[in-house]
Amino acid sequence: MIPTSADDIAHARRVIDIEADALKTMSAQLDGKLGETLASAAQALAALKGRVIITGMGKSGHIARKLAATFASTGTTAHYIHPGEASHGDLGMIGPEDAVIAFSKSGDTSELADILHYAKRFRIPLIGVTEREGSSLAEAADFPLIIPACPEACPMGLAPTTSTTLMLALGDALAVTLLQRKGFTADDFRVFHPGGKLGKQLMKVKALMRPIERVPLVTRDQPMSEVMLDISEMGTGCAGVVDADGRLTGIITDGDLRRHMAPTLLAQPAGTVMTASPQTIRPDALAAEALAIMNERRITGLFVVDDSKPLGFVHIHDLLLAGVG
Repeated sequence: MIPTSADDIAHARRVIDIEADALKTMSAQLDGKLGETLASAAQALAALKGRVIITGMGKSGHIARKLAATFASTGTTAHYIHPGEASHGDLGMIGPEDAVIAFSKSGDTSELADILHYAKRFRIPLIGVTEREGSSLAEAADFPLIIPACPEACPMGLAPTTSTTLMLALGDALAVTLLQRKGFTADDFRVFHPGGKLGKQLMKVKALMRPIERVPLVTRDQPMSEVMLDISEMGTGCAGVVDADGRLTGIITDGDLRRHMAPTLLAQPAGTVMTASPQTIRPDALAAEALAIMNERRITGLFVVDDSKPLGFVHIHDLLLAGVG
């Protein structure tokens, strides 16, 4: 019988359910020895003066490569070394102030032997991620992280699926724990991700705002005839209303003009037309935060203020043109 779409979906759900159950099992084990060892490993890595060298063979090697990138992008200098290449000279890339994280489901991967011996010989901290507690990797590791022995999602129980998912999740958990222990911030993250969508999301408002010199600021007593001229000349679509100390007390937008449309509008003072206590944003806020506020409030711009004094103005068009959103 030819498999149907329903069969395909059932197989896919089975795989996800098996792996999700395994992740829950591992999460529960963090309450015991696994969690204690992970915390100790994170403390050791936080105190590290050198780099984190990550290694593994086969599918475990692919996981190791990904995690080397994750550590590197979150503020911890990390590199992947292939076990085979390590045995042919690349052991010299591991320095005395480095640490090694090795991945192997069985814990007895022969290609890892030289790296394990090297780490022990030169007293290089070794974190071993494996399924077998009595394996050579677990025995050699200063911090053995034992993942639970859960069935692979492959129907034959052979292809690394569940085990690699557990390795990846545990590696991510270690990287993020280390990130938080080191106080890694969004600013730090942006340094390592200057390009692409993520880099745009991490831009600061102050980098995109229009300087206050290009935004009309008026007083409460100023007639709307002058306010509307200022808005038209500067092309912002709004004006800020400030008090005698230069603090922002209100905003006049197209919506305010429509709500007060009357023959006497031009003669009215700005204070009677403005929306008081407008939504503002800090210059150091993320551009993505500004966009979220605009979407939530259904507005098109925000005054950027410090101690209630306007420094600039950020328009939704500025954010979209910069690739935020």
